[in-house]
Amino acid sequence: MSSPHREAITPTTTAAPDRPVLVDIRGLSKAYHRGSETIHVFQDVDLQIQEGEFLALMGPSGSGKSTLLNILAGLDSPDAGNVAIGGEDITRMNARQLAAWRSTHIGFIFQFYNLLPVLTAAQNVELPLLLTNLSRAQRHEHVMTALDVVNLTDRARHFPGQLSGGQQQRVGIARAIVSDPTIILGDEPTGDLDATSAEEILTLLQRLNREFGKTILMVTHDAHAAEHAHATMHLDKGVLSR
Repeated sequence: MSSPHREAITPTTTAAPDRPVLVDIRGLSKAYHRGSETIHVFQDVDLQIQEGEFLALMGPSGSGKSTLLNILAGLDSPDAGNVAIGGEDITRMNARQLAAWRSTHIGFIFQFYNLLPVLTAAQNVELPLLLTNLSRAQRHEHVMTALDVVNLTDRARHFPGQLSGGQQQRVGIARAIVSDPTIILGDEPTGDLDATSAEEILTLLQRLNREFGKTILMVTHDAHAAEHAHATMHLDKGVLSR
């Protein structure tokens, strides 16, 4: 497992077309039980995501897109199958191991930002680092680097209520990248934004992918948003397809 003493996010070159597989999902199945009824979200799903890929995932409401993201983030567990990220099979980890792994490997971007209103932008960005062994000075350096990437250093001391929706989502992205995660997962990251702010966020995600080589899986209902990714996959009635 990677050490929590990670460097702040730094530019890199996006990998070549023959880049290695970063996410390897095999035979993934998930169902929910409602009384005597069993609802199959998906069955025997296979998915490989290459390092440095920007993949959009589309599908109707209730198709299991967010469930798949939550499994990849170690927030939910499958009924069957395996999920390996960076060569580590997270389906074999216990809750404590998953929490430690998630703090350094997963950057999650939420549709509704999920910022704490009583904390400043910088304090919200710092939250994931509180689970690491970084010193206060190191945490501050990481936070300011992340805010610089999203062009919000001048808003570091502002509270969420003092920021526009687009700025709040940029704070959310800074929080997602502050630990330089292995993969960024976005659950409808532009779903609550106006067209102009949404375009700014999508451009920022492209920059994170192209300049910093970040691997991104983005769930979206918006075909225009999906066009910003390298490729689009569809999840519908339990079937995942290109």
